[in-house]
Amino acid sequence: MTPDTHFTRRHLLRWSGAVACAGLSVVLPACDTDGNFTLLGYTTAPNYDPKYKTIRVPIFQNRTFRRGLEFDLTEAVVREIEAKTPMKIRTAGQPADLELCGTIFVVTKNILNVNQLNEVREGEMVITVELVLRDLHTGEVLSRAGRRPTDAPPFEPLVPPAVGVNVPGVREAVVTGPPAAPGAPPATLQPPPADPIALGQPRPADPPPPPGPPLRVSTSATFVPELGQSTTSAYQAAINKLAVQIVSMMEKPW
Repeated sequence: MTPDTHFTRRHLLRWSGAVACAGLSVVLPACDTDGNFTLLGYTTAPNYDPKYKTIRVPIFQNRTFRRGLEFDLTEAVVREIEAKTPMKIRTAGQPADLELCGTIFVVTKNILNVNQLNEVREGEMVITVELVLRDLHTGEVLSRAGRRPTDAPPFEPLVPPAVGVNVPGVREAVVTGPPAAPGAPPATLQPPPADPIALGQPRPADPPPPPGPPLRVSTSATFVPELGQSTTSAYQAAINKLAVQIVSMMEKPW
């Protein structure tokens, strides 16, 4: 073995060891400051905003003729929050970070199939709920769907209303210049002048946006009486699925 061959093999072993250490540093999970691990873009951190620690869930309202669903759904949602999220439940009167309010307003029973005697062979239960998730510190409605970047701002038309007609949502335009002669081009329309602001006074802030409509969540569950299933079991299955959807809705956006 020549000295050059020994030198080359030694350097190859050194470089292979460095590459192996670099590969291990990439593959091994990195520990974050909150105690969670991150590996190749995957993390053990929960999918919920960590700044919210507590939540209050009042008993859901029920506007249907099926009594008792509000208690079963509230219990299922509370159980799902305790099992899937790091938040803790607070009762009425206790301070909390979030509040989840819901209303059951549609419960329908659909017949999917019948037998030769016109009896229900397969049916479906559908439950629809309206939800409002609110930040109790700021009053922000978190369940409101956010606007996409491509959405254009609301357009406020600027047209002169007819004389004696009050058109809601349309500002009155100001026509500048002398009256136009017959056959002349129309006068220039200018927006109305803003109210004067006293010197040294701050400009009034824009009013906060109105809260959006409640978020609707709907789910269904089927039942087959010939297999021993009933409407009660279908209601319970729909409630469990609905609780999973509601808690999943509370995840922070990706």
